[in-house]
Amino acid sequence: MAKPRKPKNEETKVENSGAVVRHQKLCLSIDMEKHQIYGYTELEIAVPDIGIVGLHAENLGIESVLVDGEPTEFEYYPHNHQNVENEKRWRSMVSSPSSAADAAAAVYISALERELVPNLLINCCKPFKGLTDQIEQMNLENKLDSSAEPKQNVKLVRIDYWVEKVEVGIHFDGNALHTDNQIRRARCWFPCIDDTTQRCCYDLEFTVSQNLIAVSAGSLLYQVLSKDDPPRKTYVYRLDVPVSAKWITLAVAPFEVLPDHHQSLMSHICLPANVSKIHNTVEFFHNAFSHYETYLDAKFPFGSYKQVFLAPEMAVSSSTFGAAMGIFSSQILYDEKVIDQAIDTSIKLSFALARQWFGVYITPELPNDEWLLDGLAGFLTDSFIKKFLGNNEARYRRYKANCAVCKADDSGATALSSSASCKDLYGTQCIGIFGKIRSCKSVAILQMLEKQMGSNFFRKILQNIISRAQGASPVRTLSTKEFRHFANKVGNLERPFLKEFFPRWVGTCGCPVLRMGFSYNKRKNIVELAVLRDCTVKPDSRTPVLSSNTDSENRDGDIGWPGMMSIRVHELDGMYDHPILPMAGDAWQLLEIQCHSKLAARRALKPKKGSKPDGCDDNGDAVAGLDMRSSMESPLSWIRADPEMEYLAEIHFNQPVQMWINQLEKDGDVVAQAQAIAALEALPHLSFNVVNTLNNFLSDSKAFWRVRIEAAYALANTASEETDWAGLLHLVKFYKSRRFDENIGLPRPNDFRDFSEYFVLEAIPHAVAMVRAADNKSPREAVEFVLQLLKYNDNNGNPYSDVFWLAALVQSVGELEFGQQSILFLSSLLKRIDRLLQFDRLMPSYNGILTISCIRTLTQIALKLSGFISLDQVVKLIKPFRDFNTIWQVRVEASRALLDLEFHCNGIDSALSLFIKSVEEEPSLRGQVKLGIHAMRICQIKGGSDSNHEVDTVTLVALLNLLESRIAFNNVFLRHHLFGILQILAGRWVYCFLSFVDWVV
Repeated sequence: MAKPRKPKNEETKVENSGAVVRHQKLCLSIDMEKHQIYGYTELEIAVPDIGIVGLHAENLGIESVLVDGEPTEFEYYPHNHQNVENEKRWRSMVSSPSSAADAAAAVYISALERELVPNLLINCCKPFKGLTDQIEQMNLENKLDSSAEPKQNVKLVRIDYWVEKVEVGIHFDGNALHTDNQIRRARCWFPCIDDTTQRCCYDLEFTVSQNLIAVSAGSLLYQVLSKDDPPRKTYVYRLDVPVSAKWITLAVAPFEVLPDHHQSLMSHICLPANVSKIHNTVEFFHNAFSHYETYLDAKFPFGSYKQVFLAPEMAVSSSTFGAAMGIFSSQILYDEKVIDQAIDTSIKLSFALARQWFGVYITPELPNDEWLLDGLAGFLTDSFIKKFLGNNEARYRRYKANCAVCKADDSGATALSSSASCKDLYGTQCIGIFGKIRSCKSVAILQMLEKQMGSNFFRKILQNIISRAQGASPVRTLSTKEFRHFANKVGNLERPFLKEFFPRWVGTCGCPVLRMGFSYNKRKNIVELAVLRDCTVKPDSRTPVLSSNTDSENRDGDIGWPGMMSIRVHELDGMYDHPILPMAGDAWQLLEIQCHSKLAARRALKPKKGSKPDGCDDNGDAVAGLDMRSSMESPLSWIRADPEMEYLAEIHFNQPVQMWINQLEKDGDVVAQAQAIAALEALPHLSFNVVNTLNNFLSDSKAFWRVRIEAAYALANTASEETDWAGLLHLVKFYKSRRFDENIGLPRPNDFRDFSEYFVLEAIPHAVAMVRAADNKSPREAVEFVLQLLKYNDNNGNPYSDVFWLAALVQSVGELEFGQQSILFLSSLLKRIDRLLQFDRLMPSYNGILTISCIRTLTQIALKLSGFISLDQVVKLIKPFRDFNTIWQVRVEASRALLDLEFHCNGIDSALSLFIKSVEEEPSLRGQVKLGIHAMRICQIKGGSDSNHEVDTVTLVALLNLLESRIAFNNVFLRHHLFGILQILAGRWVYCFLSFVDWVV
């Protein structure tokens, strides 16, 4: 048996060059009562000429190693030991946020580099010297005999081991056990080559108590009941498709198994408490399964597919992917009474299934190709959304995701396939906000390619990729270069175009920014379009996050993009597309577009006396007359740039108000409607015509509900004393026309059977709460309206839960700004919130969202009125919700609220000290991650600074110690966020959180 040793010198470390795992068998016995895992693994390995095999192993006790049945020498170098002298070292090195950020980068990069190096070295030759001496001897022999032909030397390596601390990679939680599939953490529960480029088939055996069920990757072959007392059961799985170690997943608990009635390959598995919810949640899932098989013209690549739902506090994220299975948080389950969760859950489960095809079955050839598989899985999910949730939902989500990507794609970390974004970031590019940006950007780029070649050709490419993977000589890896070849041969895209497309969109960062305006030349009957092209990337923003070296592949943002953008002109007698705007060349361009419609000779209406041409006059009729006259002098109804979203671009288009109104009223595309609402909302001066147009769209039940909600928020922003509060009055009138009893003037009992109308009405109180007077306070009418809705909410007779409805009402209270007139209503509002808190304590709501919204709202009110009330009382009120017996969502929300209050009262240093304490106390990995994200947001609010008077050196050292701690090693997401916090404090790393929080898939 070998004891863990201190790491040896770098010059004696051996890279795992040449070793290939052909097959791996994993046999483990799991003792739930003692929280012990022990067993062995057998690996068939093609040994390199050096005779030494390097494996990855962490957190393991190695009992013995056999090669072909014979004991052999091995050396084991754990990487995760923390130096006890670090705190003294940091105190001498750290004097400011900048020096702390430098130290954090050095520590983080060093840890990531160490994780790449195999640390379990096994001698696969006959022992004759010490292992270190033997390595040097074999290196010398290889140099002398470099011309010899390589020979296959396959050995069977057996490693008997136990898991030392079941806290990383695999976790016990009561009578349940599960893996978390974090980056490079498979090694923490079985020895392996923990590298995405190493793939093999697996035989898996797990022995557990008789009352438990072990669910793992692959297909269940059989179960064996032992003769022990008490008897134990062994579950035997086989995975015939080669996968990397990170996709081996395990969950053990007293599960209930629900076979799918539509697809025999699928099973849905949960804990007994969630059986009723799982029936309702997975009812749709066979549609996604069948759709993917039909779209790809192939059978599901694995022999089975299992969806396992665990308690939320167990998981490090809401979904974890494994080979032929997925582990999900049970918080995404919902019963037939819940409305709001259905769309998000269906998309999340559908994406996990798409990941089985692209990501697990088809794998990236190199780390630079990971973007492609991530994008293909997102693209496949988008096809599901389009078919089963509607084209409006798919287009709207894509539009919002594209807008967010354009705002955030401003650094080298968002380049999808370059050495800077993949090699230098060590796989961390998929973590956090940058990971979400990259995912959305990947999907957008593939959708751009689909537009260029046509949907049928793109679909054929995906079918070819799957077909060759299931052929006689299967190829289950995919590279960017191969996909580019498919785009040329199958998609019929020309090589010159592809030669520009992939380097520009995939190899570098940045999106085009287009600013456009036009004038109509009546004599020539043409549109003169002026365009200024820019880029979201600034010349000094292309440096990777973890490295200070500028990648030579990153190009200047002003060289342009391949292809031509289409301009769609809606004229009086029809719609015409003009693909005339080149995306490369001169940054300034002036284009001429020939109009097809011809104006009949008409007498122009003269504007009324006293009206102003800029539309700011209070006389709405005069402004309407001007707009009518301008439309009569021009054959143009409205103009759109890139109407089919063929480019991932940020477009600023200027056209007259009436043309935006025409676009909103007459264009059936949800993207066109959303763009028109945004343009009208941003007008510096608003006419009654604009307000009435927004109100008419809000009231149109045939319009898409998400865009109607945008119209409601626009009405709230347009409401002012200048327009006699028209926007506010329209919102209240709209709500009352749907929900109030005309006879008594009070809300009717809830009726949520019309889901679209439900979502729109749910947003109205929030919109009303956003209305502001000239003193930036909420009008008395707005506060009174929200109070009335809270006071008279009645869900009797409604077949659906009103928990999300009530949560939205409570959150709207947090949006209010109280003035001298409206402060009188505060006491009544607080009593209503307290009553809801007490009610939720007796009868907990779905995922605790009612308590969460109450905590959030009370915190917002306390911060706004901190000059008049004692925040200590609010802290005392919120602290009990941090009790460990509270569900994790409520506990984490309470911790975040306390961080906000601490930041407001005592500043960033005190808030970060509380954050460190909260993370150390938080038992759930997911809760730690949420706190890390919130701490980064607080640091952003504070703003980057290099002043050590703002953040004390002691706090900076404490953050560095946490970055190096066992807690951070166990939670790679938290570790990444800790690194981000230290960079933000130094003013080096700015996230685009607020624009991305709601519209990331």
